[in-house]
Amino acid sequence: MIKALKPLLLFISICCAETSVLAQHTYDISHIAALNSSRDSLVRLSELTFDTEDNQARFASNAAFIKTLVRALKTPGSFNYSFDSVKKISVLKSPDNNFRIFSWYVPVSDGTYRFFGTIQMATKNNQLSLLPLIDGTDNINDTNAITSNKNWYGARYYQIIPVIANGRQPYYILLGWKGNNAKTSKKVIEILSFDKTGTPIFGKNVFDGAKGDKSRNRIIFEYNKLNSMTLTLDNNVKMLVFDHLAPFSPEMEGNFEFYASDLSFDAYKLLDGRLKLVENIILKNEPNANDELYIDPMNKNIVPEKKL
Repeated sequence: MIKALKPLLLFISICCAETSVLAQHTYDISHIAALNSSRDSLVRLSELTFDTEDNQARFASNAAFIKTLVRALKTPGSFNYSFDSVKKISVLKSPDNNFRIFSWYVPVSDGTYRFFGTIQMATKNNQLSLLPLIDGTDNINDTNAITSNKNWYGARYYQIIPVIANGRQPYYILLGWKGNNAKTSKKVIEILSFDKTGTPIFGKNVFDGAKGDKSRNRIIFEYNKLNSMTLTLDNNVKMLVFDHLAPFSPEMEGNFEFYASDLSFDAYKLLDGRLKLVENIILKNEPNANDELYIDPMNKNIVPEKKL
């Protein structure tokens, strides 16, 4: 299966790498018509990708989806065009309007997933550029490693939070669903920043553990596939709230197939540009745990507070 993916990854690189087009603030009806047509094709191709049972046909449909998406993003005015009717992909625009990140997954018949994406930048010279996200999960031996867009720890992101503190270089918190295999699912708190050349960097040492540990560049949660997990931002108190995961019994510790929420909650609190772990918080309203494969728990009524 890995070998079969190599031509597809090459195809993505050819389609996306060094792609740039002039961004126009105004665009005519023909551009809108072209974007609408591309959107309709993307809806059809994404549904086809998920409806087929054959891996080869599924990835062929996804390759056609990528080609259509790249063509759409080359269209003048595409940066401000909404693709919200394409339900299978996530499109997040940074609150500072600097970029958009597209991310999605393709299920594989063995219960695993392959992730795809691109970052669409809005540059100062009014050009739009695409930076492909190449899923390198199978080649990343250290899940704490800092990586680039060419060796991406793939996920389908559902929330983006910008962080600026004391004049430091800003970074962005990405909350994502990672999937995993037939037995477990994963969610991730990823950190995205850009170097001076505009190259994306995934992972950053901004996490402080409860006991002072400062060695984490990203946070990964793994749990039983039949269970759900809350991971969301409460913007009022600047805390990332999440279920505390624990094994069903002590002898199952370390075997994440047997991990689920123990009905308690922890959080990361933003302090001076860093994320400090706060354990055992109380939620006034428990989040809705009803979900399908992908969970988007963005209930604004969740208000965490420290347990006295």
